Amino acid sequence: MDADVSDSPGTPAEPDHPDDPAGGDPAEGSRDASGPASRDETSAGPSEAGDAGAGPGGSDGDGGPGTWEERPERGPDGRRHWLRWTALAASFLVLVAAGVGWWLYKKLDGNITTDTSAAAELKAYEKDRPLPIARDAQNILLIGSDTRSGDNSAYGRDDGGSQRSDTTILLHLAADRRSATAVSIPRDLMAEIPSCHTDEGKATKQQFAQFNWAFELGGTACTIRTVEKMTGIRVDHHMVIDFNGFKDMVDAVNGVEVCLKKPVDDADAHLKLPAGRQELDGEEALGYVRARKSIGNGSDTERMDRQQKFLGALVNKMQSNGVLLNPTRLYPVLDAATKSLTTDPGLDSLRDLYDLVRGMRNVPTEKVQFLTVPRTEYRADPNRDELVQPDADRLFTQLREDEPVTVVPADKINSGDSQAGHSSEKDPSGQKPGDTGGSPTPAPTYSGSNAADDPCGS
Repeated sequence: MDADVSDSPGTPAEPDHPDDPAGGDPAEGSRDASGPASRDETSAGPSEAGDAGAGPGGSDGDGGPGTWEERPERGPDGRRHWLRWTALAASFLVLVAAGVGWWLYKKLDGNITTDTSAAAELKAYEKDRPLPIARDAQNILLIGSDTRSGDNSAYGRDDGGSQRSDTTILLHLAADRRSATAVSIPRDLMAEIPSCHTDEGKATKQQFAQFNWAFELGGTACTIRTVEKMTGIRVDHHMVIDFNGFKDMVDAVNGVEVCLKKPVDDADAHLKLPAGRQELDGEEALGYVRARKSIGNGSDTERMDRQQKFLGALVNKMQSNGVLLNPTRLYPVLDAATKSLTTDPGLDSLRDLYDLVRGMRNVPTEKVQFLTVPRTEYRADPNRDELVQPDADRLFTQLREDEPVTVVPADKINSGDSQAGHSSEKDPSGQKPGDTGGSPTPAPTYSGSNAADDPCGS
């Protein structure tokens, strides 16, 4: 009989309460009252047990769960089902986002043109190039090409696709990335141009000529070698950007603010603007930085000063509006820049450019400085420039050795500072070429501007 009871599917006694004051386990109470349970009683199925406990937990006889303790098992199953679909949806979105991100990356990366010919030319003349001195500092040569071929034909006639350097800027990034100094080199500056190679591989003769001939004769490599010979500064990287690239960048940041003292109407520059503070779109900005006859005194000196202030305003716009920290706003800027950008192999990927931008985004705007090499009218031709010494060499030494460069507006420079009145003999200060106005100072001050300057000077 004991064996019969142990084989029964009935509910076993609760082992945790052997001395229950109410009489213990119901099964034991039943056996105490009437003896061992019969096989029929002990084999009662769950349906009968459910009927015996009629109430909310009872079964209606459909074979479903008999107690509320069993019913909640459907809840976790449902939640697991929902979580599974949520995880699948999230994974799909991540994959889509990664795919889009990869596509955008490859698109921007593919926009950049690599200048392998310049790299090969520079490698051939490696022994003649200056060695880098300041570790972690970088010197990047920025070249604005005014070629009239292709999309740029709207800005003038194409002389057989010839290339010229309309603007050349040597950008020095300090090793601690707390300052950036951009030095403009006048295109009409007389310079020693080394023997270079043309696109057809022909060697040119070494000559003393105006600076922008170097780009026309031997392209980027010849320009870099001319700058290195002039300054003694090792050029680490270079970028060449054409008209349309500049115009599209301005449009990508929704315009840049300038201030005009007088209205401008210049048909050659496609420019018609009122006087006062205003924002220029890309087309207007291009005309503004290129105009010579209609703004200021018409000199290349004044034009370079205007270009520097505009670039400062562009940098300020990008930093103050958070463009460099916002991927959705940075993308159109990078897209515009990379479409018309040609670089050396060291800067020909989006990652390289991003690292460069990331290193500059914490530079205070007042430490993004612009100036022009100390120069004056060339004694043999007033339509050309020449360097003013020893001022130019002092500036080049400061940049080469990564020393601080002090730049302030020209009207704030004292007569004893180094670059006051170096634009030409016609400067209102009356200073003569080569006259530094006193003995050299340990930390010379140069006239220029910075990105924090207000375009209207207020």
